[in-house]
Amino acid sequence: MEQLSGLDASFLYLETSSQLMNVCALVVLDPTTVEGGISFEKFSTELRRRVTVLPPFRRRVHNAPFNLGHPVWVNDPDFDVDRHVHHVGVPEPGGQRELAQLCEHIAGIPLSRDRPLWEMWYVDGLRDGNIGVMAKMHHATVDGMTGANLISHLCGIEPGVLPPVPDEQPLPGRSPNSFALAARGAATRARHPVEFVRLLPRTVRMLPQWVGRALRGEAMATPFTAPRTSFNGTITAHRSVAFSRLSLDEVKEVKRVFGTTVNDVMLALAAGALRRYLTAQQELPDSSLIATVPSSVHDEHDLGGTNKVSALFCSLRTDIADPVERLLAIAESNRTAKEHHKAIDATMLQNWADFAAPNTFGLAARAYSTLGLPEKHPVVHNLVVSNVPGPPVPIYMLGARVVGMYPFGPVFHGAGLNLTVLSSDNDVDVGVIACREQVSDPWALSDEFAPSLQDMLVAARERAEESTRDAPPSPAAEPATAEYT
Repeated sequence: MEQLSGLDASFLYLETSSQLMNVCALVVLDPTTVEGGISFEKFSTELRRRVTVLPPFRRRVHNAPFNLGHPVWVNDPDFDVDRHVHHVGVPEPGGQRELAQLCEHIAGIPLSRDRPLWEMWYVDGLRDGNIGVMAKMHHATVDGMTGANLISHLCGIEPGVLPPVPDEQPLPGRSPNSFALAARGAATRARHPVEFVRLLPRTVRMLPQWVGRALRGEAMATPFTAPRTSFNGTITAHRSVAFSRLSLDEVKEVKRVFGTTVNDVMLALAAGALRRYLTAQQELPDSSLIATVPSSVHDEHDLGGTNKVSALFCSLRTDIADPVERLLAIAESNRTAKEHHKAIDATMLQNWADFAAPNTFGLAARAYSTLGLPEKHPVVHNLVVSNVPGPPVPIYMLGARVVGMYPFGPVFHGAGLNLTVLSSDNDVDVGVIACREQVSDPWALSDEFAPSLQDMLVAARERAEESTRDAPPSPAAEPATAEYT
């Protein structure tokens, strides 16, 4: 039995019928690397052998009596893999768009709280012969880093070779002692006033520091100053999905020429695609879009829980037309945001989340959408943009070569668009997910990532050629001479 951290639990409390806290990934497999190919039966059999002994796949949420304290994870006594693994065929003609339509349907289905919070959907019928696996887990269970670690238990680095089965033995499932849970919850509540008194001064001291940094131009983008777009309002339960693949080598080429980071180029890619998309929609704002960029703090503190993340507010500089100027402006903005972020206690978000109360948070989340409040206050941020580093080598899921891994994060009231890029091997996989009523054609946005990269790549190669022409000629080599005594 393990109690959820406040941050993990908050993803449960904030979930409503329209604001689902699912984290999804579409994994595309090439079955030709497995002798005899793969089938749903083979896939489910091998998956069962592995997930049965991995605790995150077996545990479910158990609420404390009277909601005293956060829920706890318990081993599900009725765990059955067949309730989590599903087989479905993609509609004809079996192309990428049909696959995406199936994924958006799966992403919009809530996970049942009475069993472990994950599902995998095995998708066949693709016209290229590949197999799709749509994995879905609740955000209370994983963040970007832990999700990648869980996937690693199912993947190896050799074709046709299955990863070893963990030798752990599954723990028996049993119901926790209700009296013990209530006592623990009451004790936690009793400590809240002391924790509040300790935490409040640290938080208050941040405000003048933030203002001072802003006046000096040393602060990250300020929330509640984002321009309003069509995807900044109350979301529905319907999702739209698209995905694309780019060359990581080309991203690194741009990074080398302009002296930025890969993350800078990734954000500039998203910014360029958004600028093109919004221009085509005739709604490009005069001021820059502001993105929330999740940041892992796994290495910065040892607090409990699964989600160990903070967030930066980043200006995407969509108000700049020139792709190079935009990239360099984003790089400078990122440096400022990172320095500002370092000055903020990495545990601040986790500490405040411990005060989250399920009844209060749940009621607030429902009232926020029912009353249409996202349309009635300034826009906090426009969207979420995540950059997830993946494996630098080819990987094989249960022996089949992974030829695509497209991540999809949750969308929120007020920010109904999420862009996630994942680098793996020599590719960059882009996942686009949105509220369907706000972004009805996500392909119109996804298809702009390649031109956005091409704009920067052309500029990078022109810059490299200019540098070569302007470089002074190398001195001619003098003939070798021999000296004799």
